[in-house]
Amino acid sequence: MAEAHPRLAGTATELALLLALATLWGASYTFIRIGVATIPPITLIACRTLIAGLLLLAIMRWRGVRIPVDAATWRRFLFQTCLNSVIPWTMVAWGAQALDAGVATILNSTAPIFTFFLTLAVTRHEAVTSRKLLGVIAGMAGICLIVGVQALSGFGEELAAQIVMVLAAICYAGAAILGRGFKDLDPIVPAAGSLLCGAALLIPVSLVAERPWTLQPSTSSILALVALAVFSTALAFVIYFRLIRTLGSVGTTAQAYVRVPIGVAVGVVFLGEQPSSTAWIGLACVVVGVAAMTIPERKRSAAAA
Repeated sequence: MAEAHPRLAGTATELALLLALATLWGASYTFIRIGVATIPPITLIACRTLIAGLLLLAIMRWRGVRIPVDAATWRRFLFQTCLNSVIPWTMVAWGAQALDAGVATILNSTAPIFTFFLTLAVTRHEAVTSRKLLGVIAGMAGICLIVGVQALSGFGEELAAQIVMVLAAICYAGAAILGRGFKDLDPIVPAAGSLLCGAALLIPVSLVAERPWTLQPSTSSILALVALAVFSTALAFVIYFRLIRTLGSVGTTAQAYVRVPIGVAVGVVFLGEQPSSTAWIGLACVVVGVAAMTIPERKRSAAAA
């Protein structure tokens, strides 16, 4: 009798974590919308990174995990936070002001494409197979079908904002590849280090540009900020660096595809929205794409079962 594949249980865990990451980052858009109602964006992001970084630092001390003290590692943390947080978050916030939601969603979901081609052309740090390419294409097609093909009509109308959104996706792709360099560390370490570096960059800008001591944030904005920091940042970043180590950079950025059907489902359940007529076909494409990019290929056994 053939034995079960030894990696199936582990793969199921990683796929569950990928779904959790997509959900946490998908929810961040709602938290941000509520937060910026009374908290300016730079201050919101600065507080988000600071609270999350300090929380993870406290958990590290409780677990007995030591933070690196060498300058080289902290330079890598700084570069990581620029690619994964500070620069793309600013780009997305600016670009989203001028774009329709459908176009913004599609452009913000292209990170797996750039991760695949950067890996193929530059780093070659993991296998880039035809199956992964199929996954990239299927996932992108699924996004277009879920959002609605009518959203494609908006391309080219706000070119500067669209270019900025694509550049943000390239930043996410570069961050996923760079994150492979932390595979020798506990996932909580680069998560905490990069967030603290992000806070160090953003807090001075917030103090100068937005004078946060003059603000009177509402209770809902404060609660949204706390949820954003604790769940969509601290917890999400730990999962992110764990998946970078296990699924690889192409597989981990596949969560960008998963976020879209999750967002659509939230709109249907809580807001009574109606998905596009092609949404179910798109969802099937996304499932196929994510599976192709994340589930490991089974090696043929030389021995008969």
